[in-house]
Amino acid sequence: MSFSSFAEFLAMGTHGLYVWSAFGITTAVLLLNVALPRLARRRYLQEEARRLRREEGQ
Repeated sequence: MSFSSFAEFLAMGTHGLYVWSAFGITTAVLLLNVALPRLARRRYLQEEARRLRREEGQ
């Protein structure tokens, strides 16, 4: 498929809204699939470190 201008490429014929929203949602889901486990791991490690410090003090 060939487009004569960048604006035509963004419009994707008349399907631009569907194409770009699908692309955005897919990108957001992929980023969340990477970010959320990393944040959960960081939270878990911080909680474990706090727990170990608390146990050492007793």
